[in-house]
Amino acid sequence: MATLPPISFEFFPPRNEEGMQNLELVIKNLNLFDPDFYSVTFGAGGSTKEKTLETVLKIKGLGSSAVPHISCISSSKKEISQVLKAYQSHNINQIVALRGDNPSGAVNYGDFKYANELVNFIREETGDHFLIEVAAYPEFHPEALSAKDDMDNFKRKIDAGASGAITQFFFNVDAYFKFMEECQKRSINIPIVPGIMPIYNIKQLSRFSANCGSEIPRWLKMKLEDYGDDLESLRSYGIDVITELCETLIQYGVPSVHFYTLNQSGIITKIINNLKS
Repeated sequence: MATLPPISFEFFPPRNEEGMQNLELVIKNLNLFDPDFYSVTFGAGGSTKEKTLETVLKIKGLGSSAVPHISCISSSKKEISQVLKAYQSHNINQIVALRGDNPSGAVNYGDFKYANELVNFIREETGDHFLIEVAAYPEFHPEALSAKDDMDNFKRKIDAGASGAITQFFFNVDAYFKFMEECQKRSINIPIVPGIMPIYNIKQLSRFSANCGSEIPRWLKMKLEDYGDDLESLRSYGIDVITELCETLIQYGVPSVHFYTLNQSGIITKIINNLKS
């Protein structure tokens, strides 16, 4: 087994104090793996904007590195500038810059329409203060007009000043390898970290997949559906699937592995322990 690369984890901001207390326990469990950082998602339209900063500061207060997400859709330059200044004031030096989803019913994009515009604005406002991570889509963004158009959009984010990228989750490892080949052809040389989604239940996974354009392979979907309401067996099988996926990626030499935790640690702990054994 190859040596484990650096690991990072993604959280969403808890909605209440109980959720925050649970998150502290999750962080305590995941700290055993000495993660590079914990990223925290950013709700569009004000849904979790304030709680992102609160969660970032909580993580930082626990002695860990926190990396906030910033999504620009429906935001003004003034609003984004204020967010950046807040993070700078708290000595945050890494962020994940995203376009984000347009909130339901919203008709105004704000001052930004695409993520490359946000990356460019961050560089104009803050210079080299931030390491800027952006999103990558091995199976292409669901709104992409074509594969070429999606790669062109990704290249624009890099040219605007992105430092690295984290992919949307995938289960077809060849999608990541082919994406990396396309990046090499376009002289994109930044670290591109695979994003890994543990399998908790098929309904939730299918919803995520439909929203972000990540394919659940037919063999995997049918196998998961066979378990029905037997979540224990489904999750046990899912741990094996994700462990194998990660093993292949690590053997390939990925720069890091980023786990989408859904604010839980149990299944991810088992996956990482498998990788370490």
